[in-house]
Amino acid sequence: MIDPVLLRENPDLIKRSQAARGASVEAVDRALEADTERRASIRAFEDLRASQNQFGKRVASAPAAEKKALVAEAQALAAQVKVAGVAAGDAETAFTSVVRTIANPIIDGVPAGGEDNFLTLRTHGEIPVFDFEPRDHLELGELLGAIDMARGAKVSGSRFYFLKGIGARLEIALMNMALDRALAAGFIPLITPTLVRPEIMDGTGFLGEHADEIYYLPADELYLTGTSEVALAGYHSDEILDLADGPLRYAGWSTCYRREAGSGGKDTRGIIRVHQFNKLEMFTYVLPENAETEHERLVALQEDMLQSLGLSYRVIDVAAGDLGSSAARKFDIEAWVPTQNAYRELTSTSNCTTYQARRLDIRYRTNSGKTAPVATLNGTLATTRWIVAMLETHQQADGSVLIPEALRPWLGGLTVIEPAP
Repeated sequence: MIDPVLLRENPDLIKRSQAARGASVEAVDRALEADTERRASIRAFEDLRASQNQFGKRVASAPAAEKKALVAEAQALAAQVKVAGVAAGDAETAFTSVVRTIANPIIDGVPAGGEDNFLTLRTHGEIPVFDFEPRDHLELGELLGAIDMARGAKVSGSRFYFLKGIGARLEIALMNMALDRALAAGFIPLITPTLVRPEIMDGTGFLGEHADEIYYLPADELYLTGTSEVALAGYHSDEILDLADGPLRYAGWSTCYRREAGSGGKDTRGIIRVHQFNKLEMFTYVLPENAETEHERLVALQEDMLQSLGLSYRVIDVAAGDLGSSAARKFDIEAWVPTQNAYRELTSTSNCTTYQARRLDIRYRTNSGKTAPVATLNGTLATTRWIVAMLETHQQADGSVLIPEALRPWLGGLTVIEPAP
């Protein structure tokens, strides 16, 4: 949820953000009107309650002969207070409803527009060149006995798969390598729930325009998470955090589920766009003034991982219309996938400022003793999709694949994956 003070004091900033996102600018005016009504209703309620308290003191000290009449007045005043309280509650609900339709105000510098309007910040590594016809990751995966899509579809349907043999070992190695790096960087590991309550899913901002991407279990009123970000954000909901010694950093390991409802026929081959995958997600609770620095820190950790795996990539500043409602800025890192002759997203790192914390009531205590919302950030450090870029980038003419040196300790020193007999 956006800051109500910012809404009142600088509505034009929020309108510019909405326009850059391609979202409703009129929602800002509706929120301003609802905020005015909310504050007036609360003020009326508080004034009546103050009058009720004063009248109560008068009744208590009045002579017995006057009390009967005064009690009747007190009852009438109490009825007015009750009505005003209901009106204030309704106005608060109306305000919350409209303000939740407004996305997190973007940070200065975020490019306007949609999916294709990103800004490339930097690239790393040379585009791989082969003196043979490269195989795609699925052909390689089948040749190596690493990926079995046919049996995945037989068991669970389209966009499901088995990672088999060295494929399973590759994913576990990748996740463990990422986890060790997260530990060295001060992150606390968590194995997170993958089913969460509606208020947690909603609090993170995932039940907006992309709600159709989420698996829902109505009999249990639970949602399957598409990222451990959801559980990690909910971990400290309704709490006041102590950030005196620095940010709280967590690394959440979980299986993730996505319906891919809007993907149509895109990426149906292989494991690029699937319904289930594993991911190690970094999540940070930080003082708002330090959020942008923390954002750069998360990206640096991701880049270090990708460089260690010998992958060529670019870092992009995602355009406002492609951010999602929670992020004020998002950096994606896209690795080169040779057979697609394109960069494909491997990591996404978002600065959600105080948006999620306001919705989930996560605060810290300021120097004045008052509480204020924290900032939250998240970023991927490893996920199943990375196997796509690794297999294709490090393949050899005979179908074998070189193991990046940095990954070998988690594979028992294995240097090359040979085609299965």
